[in-house]
Amino acid sequence: MALPPNLDDDLARIRRRKSEATAKGGQAAPRPLRLAEHHDSGQATRIAGFIASTYNGQVFPFDLYELRTLDEAIADNMLLCIDALRCAGHRPTCTRWCLMATGGERRMTAVLEQHGLEWPDEL
Repeated sequence: MALPPNLDDDLARIRRRKSEATAKGGQAAPRPLRLAEHHDSGQATRIAGFIASTYNGQVFPFDLYELRTLDEAIADNMLLCIDALRCAGHRPTCTRWCLMATGGERRMTAVLEQHGLEWPDEL
């Protein structure tokens, strides 16, 4: 059975797309963390919820409808982060997400605490 004639082109396009998304997400990732660390508005709490969901979406589910309640630039930034996580090729975990921001894991843990997001007692 012959391979589709454009398979190499398609694979190259997919690799390029994933690389671009990962790069943009890496640049975008520190912004939500900074906003959640240094603001106490309702938006900051929603951003902290988003960050927590990237940490562990089963423990901290995030309603995507919340993106509509945020400033456009913030929501766009979060979408870049989602796209990077989607294209990463592996299950995103705290460690991988945190590597996108300097001191990320420590800072993320502090943000969760600051906004009252706690791990359940039983996991």
